[in-house]
Amino acid sequence: MQKSDGMNYAPEGKAAPVVARGDFVIAAIGLDHGHINGMCNGLLEAGAELKWVYDPDPRKVKAFTERYPQVRAAESEEQVLQDPEVRLVAGAKVPSERCALGMRVMDHGKDYFTDKAPFTTLEQLAQAREKVKETGKKYAVYYSERLHSESSFFAEQLIKEGRIGRVLQVLGLGPHRLRKESRPEWFFKKESYGGILCDIGSHQVEQYLTFSGAKDARVVHSKVANYNNPDHPELEDYGDATLIGDNGTTNYFRVDWFTPDGLGSFGDGRTIIMGTDGTIEIRKYVDVARSSQGDHVYLFDHKGEQHFPVKGKVGYPFFGKLILDCLHRTEEAMTQEHAFKAAELCLIAQQQAVRIQ
Repeated sequence: MQKSDGMNYAPEGKAAPVVARGDFVIAAIGLDHGHINGMCNGLLEAGAELKWVYDPDPRKVKAFTERYPQVRAAESEEQVLQDPEVRLVAGAKVPSERCALGMRVMDHGKDYFTDKAPFTTLEQLAQAREKVKETGKKYAVYYSERLHSESSFFAEQLIKEGRIGRVLQVLGLGPHRLRKESRPEWFFKKESYGGILCDIGSHQVEQYLTFSGAKDARVVHSKVANYNNPDHPELEDYGDATLIGDNGTTNYFRVDWFTPDGLGSFGDGRTIIMGTDGTIEIRKYVDVARSSQGDHVYLFDHKGEQHFPVKGKVGYPFFGKLILDCLHRTEEAMTQEHAFKAAELCLIAQQQAVRIQ
């Protein structure tokens, strides 16, 4: 796992199968983003069987099959979609192409699990909503900054236990390292990646909805900039937004591509959740100048201060729940509306954003 490189960050956890071998067969289509490895790791650890992989680039397929030697390289996308054994297709295509793949997957009677951002336009979101209604299939989204973060699940449990009272405000910080020389061409084309609030901002909106309990929100203000990359004029290297939830909670988040090389992680991702009776801080990937290990949770309330190092203690329950949801047609891992609402709000924030420079 390359922790210093966010594009190829693929957490590995302990095996916690929820099904017997062969009961849940999956495939991977679209290897444009390294998150496909984290997606597959989570599903395999939960008991899925990875049967197929397809991508038009043979170099990507070769690297994937070396990582997962049990998988078979398909000759075409259609070969995967026509296989009746495959229940779910995981994909990490170029963001602007993710919706179209999802439409094809659901039309073939399979559930779809896509990397974030799941859409780059509100029109794509509308298409996906209709297709889900039409087919009854799932359009699941890999919001990895929460779903592959043990500290985030631990913090969520503390909130449910009432440790900080009623949540009032969620502050999200999502800095990333650019590594410009290693990025593919599509990364710098706004039509392809959708904008910074659409892309890495989607993590922040999803976390806000989860931790605050809001079902909907309005974007009060948002802004974007290209401060330091004039050689790539379509790249946005900074963005922030303010939201107000339907339950009265508020959210501010900032995302950027300015993580310096001296940090041991791809970004000092943090979330601070303020409640009526206390505050929780999540330090996901590093505890700066103290510990290179991530997954630290800090809590202070009326009783005092606490530090919870939870790496290796919580696991990643989303993936097992997703498998069972697909088998039982339930919504324990994440509701479809939650996945779509997070996408909708970051798209609105992107659409309304003031361009600073």
